[in-house]
Amino acid sequence: MTTVEFDVDAVRARFTALDSPLAFFDGPGGTQVPDSVTEAMAHYFREDNANVGGEYATSRRTDALIAQARLTAAEFLGCGPEETIFGANMTTLNFMLSRTVGRTLREGDGIVVTQLDHDGNVSPWLELAHDLSLDVRFAAIRDDTTIYLDDLERQLDDHIRVVAFPVASNAVGTLTDVRRIAELAHGVGALAWADAVHYGAHGPIDVRELGVDVLICSPYKFFGPHLGLAFARAELLESWRPYKVRPAADEPLGHRFETGTLPHELLAGFVAAVEYVDSIGWHAIQTQEHILGERLLAGLPNGYTLHGLPTMDGRVATFAFTHERLSPQAVARRLGELGIAVWWGDYYAVEVMQRLGLPDGAVRAGIVHYNTAGEVDRLLEGLSEL
Repeated sequence: MTTVEFDVDAVRARFTALDSPLAFFDGPGGTQVPDSVTEAMAHYFREDNANVGGEYATSRRTDALIAQARLTAAEFLGCGPEETIFGANMTTLNFMLSRTVGRTLREGDGIVVTQLDHDGNVSPWLELAHDLSLDVRFAAIRDDTTIYLDDLERQLDDHIRVVAFPVASNAVGTLTDVRRIAELAHGVGALAWADAVHYGAHGPIDVRELGVDVLICSPYKFFGPHLGLAFARAELLESWRPYKVRPAADEPLGHRFETGTLPHELLAGFVAAVEYVDSIGWHAIQTQEHILGERLLAGLPNGYTLHGLPTMDGRVATFAFTHERLSPQAVARRLGELGIAVWWGDYYAVEVMQRLGLPDGAVRAGIVHYNTAGEVDRLLEGLSEL
């Protein structure tokens, strides 16, 4: 098989935002968007802006855009278009969907979450537990930040109704064994409820293959606009009673769980974002990230502690580390002064940081495929200077 060298300069030429002296390692908080996404959103406003259901051209084009967005979402997630739901963001969608499934729960029912989760897949369940007197249990992670599956399995019994977990950690980059967790959940009759927000930029998603019942992600984490996207099995969507206004349509199934008018311009951007990813291909994306991730791991200077897996096996290219003297904020501030964008703190991964004993959190550097070897070297040099 012929291997084509990844042309990162050609990729970056598709992003006006990357024509900047700033090195973007902030992708876990939201990636930059290619110009095609910006143009798709602008085109909608210029040419098609209308509400749905009208007997005129722009409204019909908007209807067609929504239909296309569902088809695109279905392709991206590996599900049927009627099983897709759009919303403001992952957290808002998760609060809405957890409240919906809450209508089927009773006092004493249980939810299992993990210490690896972003709080967007923890607090919705904690708040629901507060309202309904549910039992929320936390599955532990090991020192290397992998989920302790034996502990998760011990948490499961006939009272558990949902097992909520991440596909990849937004804090330390660790991947999870999604299929195994889904099997364990189904073994006690519980729903497998996956957060793929962080994973979305790093690899393909196929909800059927993964065996999950619900999966939520955020297009702004994979080169698209600020938007939330969810999958739920059709059987669930048919059985759940949605929170909706009475005139809202009941078809397609996912639409029943979308309150109000959708952000049509963002749907246009979402379609363009998925088309962009398709044009690069997951193999090229993952190969580039793996190479750059290995470069960062090999060059992390003395005086820093990496929190998470020490190689690129079992992880995506997201790295959390601390300095032996300086606070995470101080490191991030200094890197910012050098034109290097990283995050610091807990990034809403509250349980991860508590488990690792990091009250101030850590510095987080996230690599995506548009980053370059030169940028990684700049980051390592900047860390060495501190």
